[in-house]
Amino acid sequence: MDAAVWGAELAIGESPGRVYIVEPTGPIEDDPNLTDKKFPGNPTKSYRFRDPLLVTGELTDWEGHNPDVLQAMKDNVERLKQLGIEAIDD
Repeated sequence: MDAAVWGAELAIGESPGRVYIVEPTGPIEDDPNLTDKKFPGNPTKSYRFRDPLLVTGELTDWEGHNPDVLQAMKDNVERLKQLGIEAIDD
């Protein structure tokens, strides 16, 4: 759930982030940005999908991070961007 909240809080745009409940419609694979590079195995349960996802619901009662923690993460993402470090590793 924490990863979903980070995704919602760091999403691009002015609208509030959203957290959806989804089901894969095809094969799934571990996210190479996290699995074995940062965390052995896949304790974050972070995945990639090539096929569409079926949205089965939305969580509306999630709680965001402390504003100071969120700003520190945004600052770090911006710092990495300025260094030319891409977030996506295909």
